[in-house]
Amino acid sequence: MADLSLKIPASSANLGLGFDSIGVAINKFLYIEATLADSFKVSFKDFALSVLPSDETNLLFTTARSIAEKYNKELPALHIEMQSEIPLSHGLGSSSSAIVAGIELADYFLELNLTDYDKVLLGCEIEGHPDNVGPCITGGAFVGFYQQGELFYYHLNLDNIGLIVSVPEYEINTEEARDVLPNAYTRSEAVAQNALANVMILALHNKDYRLMGELMMKDSFHEPYRQPLIKEFDDIKTAALDAGALATVISGAGPTVLTLAEEDVLEAVLKKLQEVQDVHHEIVSVYTKAGV
Repeated sequence: MADLSLKIPASSANLGLGFDSIGVAINKFLYIEATLADSFKVSFKDFALSVLPSDETNLLFTTARSIAEKYNKELPALHIEMQSEIPLSHGLGSSSSAIVAGIELADYFLELNLTDYDKVLLGCEIEGHPDNVGPCITGGAFVGFYQQGELFYYHLNLDNIGLIVSVPEYEINTEEARDVLPNAYTRSEAVAQNALANVMILALHNKDYRLMGELMMKDSFHEPYRQPLIKEFDDIKTAALDAGALATVISGAGPTVLTLAEEDVLEAVLKKLQEVQDVHHEIVSVYTKAGV
């Protein structure tokens, strides 16, 4: 069997109102080269990845082997060479990209002939929600629902829209980001969030990005509680909007901050955010693309 090369995109989840439901693929990638071997081993091309397991306990292998077991097959031993542009534990879906890579390994080496739907469903069974694994598989903007084995989703492209990710050096533990959220919301909060999200999805579908961006920043489920964990958030948001950006929101659970802007103002927004970077030296703001 031939070797396998994979290029799995990063993802930004939530997009403000789409808590655990909406995400977008972005053009930062996890690169995998897989070959049959005598034992399971991962070789890292980036020093930052060396904190990850290099043996059969690596997430790629545990994911692929769990799928093999599900299909009553045995995954052959593999040697993986891994390189990544996706920072670990920063709200850009690094673990989701690894899970999707594991799904692709199982699909290829076990000849499962999985559809995209199958792959998203398998990813949801592992992650519990679709907003990171979904766009890693479909590309583009992804809107999905998953609960107890039931999956519905839709994906579409973002046209003439760029993303700027502002990435602090520090990490926010996902459990910490979950712990700051309320255990329950009032009915009026839930109704308002649902209504705003409905309109935002129609704005996305109709490519009314100005309205979409305005609505993205009206979340009440997670952003108000997580923003204090990101000390630079207000400065980034103010600078980006002053320069003409459509929206600035938390990427996933943070600490990365995601800014959406139309392509004709991207350079101006990035320049303004680099001024913030000069103040908060631990931030790196870089332009990337939506909807790979």
